[in-house]
Amino acid sequence: MIPDDHPLQKLFMELVARHYAEEIGIRDSELVGYVAHLLTEFCDAEQLFKIHNAAGKPLMDVGEMLVESNPVFGPAPSFDRERQVRKHIGDYTLFFAGMFPESINHLRLRRDRVENFIDWVKAGKESYYIVSKFDCFEYTKVAPLFQKLSNQFEQCVYGLNCVKNELQELQHPVMRRTNELLM
Repeated sequence: MIPDDHPLQKLFMELVARHYAEEIGIRDSELVGYVAHLLTEFCDAEQLFKIHNAAGKPLMDVGEMLVESNPVFGPAPSFDRERQVRKHIGDYTLFFAGMFPESINHLRLRRDRVENFIDWVKAGKESYYIVSKFDCFEYTKVAPLFQKLSNQFEQCVYGLNCVKNELQELQHPVMRRTNELLM
């Protein structure tokens, strides 16, 4: 777990806050903090691929994750497991759709993937919506955040894409200087 005062967390917090405010008009500190924390957390591949099936294999296919989340017809042993997997689906699809949208189509080119039939944005929105309906007991305080993430999923994806673009520019000082001269 990366602490809140880590430079990477601070960088992501600044970038997400700025782009969400300027590009899409989201100034919700709870939502911005969640997305910035998600970026930091997913720097660790173990966190990105933390959902495993019963055989212990990490799931990287959104379709397989959806099957894994089903407590009635699937292998999820409880509604808590459904919530855990659905939250991860929302996080995973938000992360990839915002930061690596080109990888989604690349992943779909592989054969034998359940996600070939899945709309990533719809799966992410729906998953955050389902997580928001877990609004009792220990989940009461965070349920409204997931409702906001569901309602503003597309905007959050766009904002992350703006963050990605700035990070790419930061990696290439020549490109940044060229843009400054052109402006």
